[in-house]
Amino acid sequence: MGDSVEKKLETTPEAKPEKKVAEKPAKKAEKKENGSKLAIFFKGVKSEFKKITWPDKHSTFKQSVAVVSISVVVGLIIAILDYVLQYGVSFITQL
Repeated sequence: MGDSVEKKLETTPEAKPEKKVAEKPAKKAEKKENGSKLAIFFKGVKSEFKKITWPDKHSTFKQSVAVVSISVVVGLIIAILDYVLQYGVSFITQL
């Protein structure tokens, strides 16, 4: 009985199969393949751009006004805080 188990173990293939080394393609074929991959990529980009719904002029204008207004308000808040802190530090250092 022990002999049959040993024979089975001897006839089974190794646990680690040999790695196959792939040959490198020629430079021209590699450039052609990269070129075709690039073309496929840009075709995909073009099709995705067609799916975009761009905002109308009115919506874009309203959003732009909101961004500029908030930027001005935040700028004023920072300027006021800077002035107050500058005054406070100069007051403390003169004591």
